[in-house]
Amino acid sequence: MPAILGQSIFDGGLGFPAMVVHRDALEHNVATMAAFVRDHGMELAPHAKTHMSPEISALQLGAGAWGLTVATTRQAQVVRGFGVGRILVANQIVDPAGLAWAAGELAGDPGFEFLSFADSAAGVDLLARHAGARPFRVLVELGHEGGRAGCRTLSGLLEVVAHVQRTPGVELAGIAGYEGGLKSSEEVRKYLHLLQEAVEHVRVKNPILSVGGSQWFDVIGRELVATQARILLRSGAYVTHDDGYYRERTPFNRIEGELRPALEVWAHVLSTPEPGLAIVGMGKRDAPYDEGLPIPRRGGVTIMKMQDQHTVVRADGLKPGDLLAFGISHPCTAFDKWRVLPLVDRDYRVVDTISTNF
Repeated sequence: MPAILGQSIFDGGLGFPAMVVHRDALEHNVATMAAFVRDHGMELAPHAKTHMSPEISALQLGAGAWGLTVATTRQAQVVRGFGVGRILVANQIVDPAGLAWAAGELAGDPGFEFLSFADSAAGVDLLARHAGARPFRVLVELGHEGGRAGCRTLSGLLEVVAHVQRTPGVELAGIAGYEGGLKSSEEVRKYLHLLQEAVEHVRVKNPILSVGGSQWFDVIGRELVATQARILLRSGAYVTHDDGYYRERTPFNRIEGELRPALEVWAHVLSTPEPGLAIVGMGKRDAPYDEGLPIPRRGGVTIMKMQDQHTVVRADGLKPGDLLAFGISHPCTAFDKWRVLPLVDRDYRVVDTISTNF
């Protein structure tokens, strides 16, 4: 990759298929989200599971992010290696090895901040058994019916809160929730009001209320403005946005502003075995497909199906060797397919590289 720095991706030094990151869109999205949380009195702990990249993490932290969110202690170890001093594991931690690592990091660095979720007395007890010199700081999670983790009732959450407060080795930091699975703004509002009520029962100094997702942060910004807590937003997919799932669901379809798609896959036409049919050298190992197929940039091209290393398209006028560009749907399953991605300018010159650590 360094050999083509300064060159166009089309000059022959880059093998295809290749996923590229558009610098202007990436920087715009980071700045846009930083401004949004600042203007709404919130803080941002972007979810690094989306990219697991030291370069993108540095960009987000440089724009004022509180720290980084991850989903597992393994991811926490990776981003800690990036030099991150504040990490939120937006999940219940039950892995002894991960807890031992976290306890060691807390003991070795008095300035290191580490938060995780809990939604049961059993989970709290697991944390307590593995605590070291410093207690594990906990956000008790409130879920919702049909959701993933989290206490299902306010009364159940308050029981866990009380258990945290009487258990040595753990320390209550606040409340957490995840609204991304809800289907309407009204459902989100009702859920956020329950989270606000939960915060009112938390008797700690400067409680944190952490919420996440890239679909409803406009509702969060409106509904939680008067909450007596530090609002820590965990959105992640915003950083590169997309041409599919999040293009349709971004809050910037409802409020002023925009996010821009920053990821694009280029691949060669390998074969045109039948009239109107072409086989492209891009497959499930190269581009996400879980939240919608890639989006052809060239008019008249329709994806029929994706295989491991191939994509079957309907199109006229293609020939072997033609290069096609595709937007993607769902950034969180795009980055993990690549270890190094070219960062390109508007003319597709490679200006830097983005590395990932999955």
